[in-house]
Amino acid sequence: MENMKYAEELVREFLFFRGFTTTLQSFEKELATDIGKGFHKDKIFDLIFSVYIPKFQAQNLISLLTFFKQCFSSSETVLLATLSKLEISVLRYYIVHAVQSGRNDKIIEFFGVHGDDLLQRDHDWMSWFGVSSLLSFSAPTLIVSSGFDIFPAAIPYIKNPSLDPLFRVYFSRENQCKFSLINPRIPALLKISSEKHNVNNLKNDIKHLNTRLSQLQALLEEKEAQLRRSRSNVSTARQLSIGGNNESLCSTSETFSKESTVTTSNEAHSSTTNLSRRQSLNKDIHVHVPEAQSVSPAKNSYGGYDDEKDELQQEEDFPEVKVDFQETFLGHTSPISCCRFSTSGDNIASASVDGTVRVWTYDSSTSASRNATIYCGAEIMSLEWDCKSDRLLLIGTADGGIKAWNVDAKRVVCDLTTTDSFPSVLDLKCSPVEPLFVSAAASRRNGTNFIDKLGFASLTVWNMRTWKPMTVLPLGKDPPAITSLCFNHNGKILAAAATDGMIHMFDMSAGLQITGWPAHDSGISSVLFGPDETSIFSLGTDGKVFEWSLHNQGKVLWSRNSNRLSDSQYYRHEMALDANGKRLVVTSDSVRAPIYQVGDDMNGMKSLPHSAGISTVDWHPTLPIFLTGSVDNSVRVTSIL
Repeated sequence: MENMKYAEELVREFLFFRGFTTTLQSFEKELATDIGKGFHKDKIFDLIFSVYIPKFQAQNLISLLTFFKQCFSSSETVLLATLSKLEISVLRYYIVHAVQSGRNDKIIEFFGVHGDDLLQRDHDWMSWFGVSSLLSFSAPTLIVSSGFDIFPAAIPYIKNPSLDPLFRVYFSRENQCKFSLINPRIPALLKISSEKHNVNNLKNDIKHLNTRLSQLQALLEEKEAQLRRSRSNVSTARQLSIGGNNESLCSTSETFSKESTVTTSNEAHSSTTNLSRRQSLNKDIHVHVPEAQSVSPAKNSYGGYDDEKDELQQEEDFPEVKVDFQETFLGHTSPISCCRFSTSGDNIASASVDGTVRVWTYDSSTSASRNATIYCGAEIMSLEWDCKSDRLLLIGTADGGIKAWNVDAKRVVCDLTTTDSFPSVLDLKCSPVEPLFVSAAASRRNGTNFIDKLGFASLTVWNMRTWKPMTVLPLGKDPPAITSLCFNHNGKILAAAATDGMIHMFDMSAGLQITGWPAHDSGISSVLFGPDETSIFSLGTDGKVFEWSLHNQGKVLWSRNSNRLSDSQYYRHEMALDANGKRLVVTSDSVRAPIYQVGDDMNGMKSLPHSAGISTVDWHPTLPIFLTGSVDNSVRVTSIL
């Protein structure tokens, strides 16, 4: 009953929308007199045998029978076969009625329009075209061309077809009373409500199973942490029981301290020289950028944790995020390489290493009209949404391809190619103001992990109106690969992170590099401007996270050490900031992603677990919702309280 009412409301809405007011009035009238709730066979009988056949509406009759056949799937062979037999019987009844009414013209018209199709579908119709009665014709014949032979249409010209042995059975009273319609399945409209109910039940079951899985994985992690602490306590006890080496340890520590002081002094002198050179270059550009300085003093000047085990232990003690809701997307069949919220946050693009991109939405109230699957034929290395709308998605591949996908038209509107020398499109970033984007491509070399396989870098600026390259940003001779890009709020400054640990800053209006500084001892895999753009974040391949001041010559404002990272063979690690710039989520080789409180040395959270490492992360542009993509082929949308 509920499904019936829901379907009736949908029909009313459609009739209102199309302006079929007369039909709507008839529909309301029919509903008012409708006393049954099933399929009205008597009304279908009336339509066929009281309207279509008596008024010789052959086209309407055939359209109705075709509609009935479309209500069944190709797998329901028995029902389709029965319905085909019913169709033949009804059409022959139409011909018989025309003969009895003396309307041979309608028979000739029927065969002229539909005869060829009938012969091709069923050989039994051949006899109705005169194979056995050619000698009994007393009038000119109608020739109907088919895919077989040329047959005259016989029945209009037989004097008494009701007495002919071939047709006599069709004129019997028993034949005219034997018709009965197949009881069809429930109409599709009536299934919508029940299908939605079933889908919701399945979603609830999935949520319950995910929650249970998370609880079990959390219990497992807790037990593993207890085991590590026990081993650490045993190791500490053993060390305390061993004496005699304290003096040598102190001596070594003092020597290391002196060496560090000398190194710091030399590097500071080098930094001062670089500063004077850059000041002349930057005098006309009103932007505060950090100056070059040594990594070691920057890290040591911040009183952070020097013991990596302490920070790892601290991450283990992070509380699990308090979840408002969580959705899991299982549309991929390979490890996830990248996932990104659209500009509004309504749509999500996720990519896997098999070269497949899926566009989807996590909110049932959001239209799924943009949902699509894009097959790129090569591994996806980068995704980027247009900053001004959700209409355009850029896709960078490992074979030098850059595709522009129109999510409304559901097609590739532009297919660009980088030079053969730089086939790996590592990152793409759209300007927040101008119709342009920058691609970071790299050459290839032999290596054991993602970073080691990258060679030299190329930064190209593309026009999004003409889809042609505008310029190539200067990086010097044989520059290390650029792994990550980031625009500031007005698109005038571009930050680029390199595999040699350098951060480069470009003035986009001049197309020149304005400064750069060594930020990490290792390669950098991700770089982000802070929310107020007074700082910039960098993530090293060694797991170290720095927040650099853009006002105080590269001073480190905050740092963390995410020891869950290692050099992956298939993907680069990345980080993402929430809309307020207070939370930083980082990818992880563990099943959970750490979420740091920016500026806080102690506190943080950890995500609900996947079943494998987390390879990509992103934050919703306005809401406390984050994405985690995993090597287990899943993508999760988590809303936190």
